[in-house]
Amino acid sequence: MTHETPREPAPDASSAKPDPTDLRGAFSAAARRAGIGQVPPGEAPSARALLKAVGGVRGLIESILPGLTFLVVYTITRDLLPSVLIPLVVAVAFVVVRAVTRSPVMTAVAGVLGIAVSAALALLTGRAEDNFVPGFFINAISLTVILISLAVRWPLIGVIVGVLTGEGAAWREDRAKRRVMTVATVLWAAMFALRLAVQVPLYFAGATEWLAGTKLLMGVPLYAVFLWVTWLLVRAAYGRSARS
Repeated sequence: MTHETPREPAPDASSAKPDPTDLRGAFSAAARRAGIGQVPPGEAPSARALLKAVGGVRGLIESILPGLTFLVVYTITRDLLPSVLIPLVVAVAFVVVRAVTRSPVMTAVAGVLGIAVSAALALLTGRAEDNFVPGFFINAISLTVILISLAVRWPLIGVIVGVLTGEGAAWREDRAKRRVMTVATVLWAAMFALRLAVQVPLYFAGATEWLAGTKLLMGVPLYAVFLWVTWLLVRAAYGRSARS
């Protein structure tokens, strides 16, 4: 009679925590947290999904209020110090509220860091418009990454959707899908290029109030519009595939 050692059950892949050293896993997680990840390809986007994609009501407030505070304070006082420090205090308050309510704080912390870098740069140079320089670099880097993805014929939106659907690079074999992913990626490139084309001249003109205002309008609102259009394009491509 033999004694057989019982085998341990295989780990459940769905419950396994992602390995931080796994770049593919990290990219997959980031894609699912991104705006387009809030609506599965092929499904109709809803107003609720769009609100969730831009961070919900709290996310909207956290995204808009610091910039709006800068615009209001600077317009009233024309004083650089309170104009950059008050938004920083507001952003720190958001982190505290999230910590007290035991909500995820990383997004709010990232916001504080971004505002702190912008404020420090403006205070070092003594120019209020320098508060917006880090945003120029973010938009320029984003635009560069997207243009590279288009140049190598791996449009970034297609890569993200491939991760979300689990089909990997199969979308590249479908001509219609490939065309839609390319168009959607070009649209996002246009968004970042438009931000730079509008805001950089205002920066060099020293039009701080106009710069702050256009940054607000071309921030979350413009992002939401492009996200909605992307959803519709992707939905059309996947809906066609399902019918064929």
